Amino acid sequence: MGALHSIDTNGNTPHRTLESWEPATGELLGAVPIASPDDVAKTIARAKKAQSAWGILPVEERALRLLRFRDALVERADEIVDVVTRECGKPRADALGHEVAVAVDQLTYYCKNAPRILAPRELSLHLLKHKKSVLHYHPRGVVGIISPWNFPFVIPMADVFAALVTGSAVVVKPSEVTPLSLQKAKEIFDATGLPEDLFGVVHGRGDVGQALIEGGIQKLVFTGGVETGKRVAAACGANLVPCVIELGGKAPLIACADCDVERTANAIVFGGFVNAGQVCISVERVYAHESVHDALLGRVRELTEKLRQGDPTTDTVEVGAIIFPKQIEIAEKHIDDALKKGARIIAGGRRVPGPGQFFEPTVLAGCDHTMTVMKEEIFGPIVPFQKVASEDEAVRLANDSHLGLNAYVFTKDREKGKRLAQRIEAGSVVVNDVLINYGAVEAPFGGIKQSGFGRVHGDDALRDMAEVRHVFTGRLPEASADPTWFPYSSKAYRWQMRLFRALFGRGGVIRRVRELL
Repeated sequence: MGALHSIDTNGNTPHRTLESWEPATGELLGAVPIASPDDVAKTIARAKKAQSAWGILPVEERALRLLRFRDALVERADEIVDVVTRECGKPRADALGHEVAVAVDQLTYYCKNAPRILAPRELSLHLLKHKKSVLHYHPRGVVGIISPWNFPFVIPMADVFAALVTGSAVVVKPSEVTPLSLQKAKEIFDATGLPEDLFGVVHGRGDVGQALIEGGIQKLVFTGGVETGKRVAAACGANLVPCVIELGGKAPLIACADCDVERTANAIVFGGFVNAGQVCISVERVYAHESVHDALLGRVRELTEKLRQGDPTTDTVEVGAIIFPKQIEIAEKHIDDALKKGARIIAGGRRVPGPGQFFEPTVLAGCDHTMTVMKEEIFGPIVPFQKVASEDEAVRLANDSHLGLNAYVFTKDREKGKRLAQRIEAGSVVVNDVLINYGAVEAPFGGIKQSGFGRVHGDDALRDMAEVRHVFTGRLPEASADPTWFPYSSKAYRWQMRLFRALFGRGGVIRRVRELL
């Protein structure tokens, strides 16, 4: 996947390319040229030039023009689905519902609400009532995006939309494993009549990402693995580039004693095996209360054995291929480690022979925290079960992780579910459902611990995509000098002390407000 290849179409110096191979068939899907450092610099320079005109447009006008892009994505959705399905080996329903539909909804929401979200905001000052404080949101300039291979369309495009609607230009480095999905988005964008250089794409590996960070961008959004994310964050720090870092997950699912076993089982199978488990918010570990554990495990086994795996271009397959072949080796190592330490395979557990990169949806029982499958990110179709004696034990184990992106709680008592959710260390906790929070485009998405920092999606993320400028003015006519300015004097100091105590001392204005609260 993503192999280097030299081509020479006109007898000139060969150019390196990235090849994209279909994981379900092993066939070559296409190739793209690898950007040199000079290519990256030129792409950023062109983006800056295009942004200078784009950024001065009113946000309403930008939103109106971007709706043309949204309409083009809808009209050409079949093309996007075809490329994503073939390049990722994921079923067509996944490509449409989890990639194209969520991306289009994100753009629709931002175009509709950006004028409100990015409008100047006046702050209500609690003390300096004679002043007026207003926040203004200005375009940053050029935003860089480094995106992953598991969702090569929706993840980068959500940030592309946020950058464009705030008035910035954007340059994306897609994953070298899945370059064609983002290239299709670029092709559609260029056909809409919008300035082509507003949305640039540079292909390559880590050195291209480094060139992007060092190329004069004003913000970076990175989605990927923890170790790579640390290096990206360090590079951003060295270049004083603000960044959002969204890394891995190890989402726990707590099945309470009073959970609906049927719904919980269906949620585990969907949340664990959709996109062949290659989802940062997959159900990666289940803590099932001892009173429902056996029934839940048995039903999950039955549902898992009914899953159809194979050619993702058909509409009768639920589980597709493994996008990045290394993930199969990782899955096998997790299973071997678990079996050596006492776990047992309930379903699946093997690489599927034949063409393509397939691994059976796998359920493990008898797992505990001595096993890597319960402690490290899997990013593959494996769901391990651990039996617990109480909800307190489940919460403690759920929090015993260096990652904290998503978590799930299943209980018939919704209020209890909310209380348990407050105790779980994760950026998002979903009660009685799985994965769906990523599709709530109004809500912030991101993690804590080593799952990264910053948020994408939602109103605050859109504001954070912009540059905030604080304008501070007076409400009253100004005198030639302020009484707190020079020159200082003993008399002025005494008046300052009296005012200070009147505000903050016993019986003072600020003190009384606090006591009322």
